[in-house]
Amino acid sequence: MKNRELRSAVCALGNRLAAKAAGLSRSEAFIRAWAIVKAGGFETAVRGVSFGSRQEALRRLAAYKAAQVRVYLVPEPENPADPNAIAVMVGVQWGRGLYRLGYVPAGVTGMVRAMKARPRIKILSGDIMGARITLGA
Repeated sequence: MKNRELRSAVCALGNRLAAKAAGLSRSEAFIRAWAIVKAGGFETAVRGVSFGSRQEALRRLAAYKAAQVRVYLVPEPENPADPNAIAVMVGVQWGRGLYRLGYVPAGVTGMVRAMKARPRIKILSGDIMGARITLGA
C-alpha cells in the first residue's frame, strides 16, 4: 500500500471509529485505526459458541473449505440483553438458511460496526471448539 492509500485508509477508518466506537477519543480512534490498517485487519473471538448445539455446528463447519462458508454480521437492536448486540450468522454454499453461531464480544461491537469489510471465519478445533472472525482493513 502506498503512503497516500495508507493515509486514506487510516483516516477513513479513524473517522468511522471515532463516530461509532463507544468510549474512544478521536486520537485513540486514529491510533486503533493505524494498528488495524497496519495489521491488515482486525480479529476477534465469537462469544457463545458453547451454547446449545453450536459445538456440533462448529464441527460440521470445520469440514467445509473456507470459501464455502459465508459469514454475516447481523445487528440485533431488539436483543433484550444488549441492544448493541451483533449476531454472527453462518451458512454454507448450497446450504439452506443461516445459523446463529454466536455473538461479537460486547466490548468491540463499535469497532466491528465501523469496519466495512466482509467478515471471514476461522474455526478452532479441540475438545471445546471455538471460532474467530476476521475483518480486513
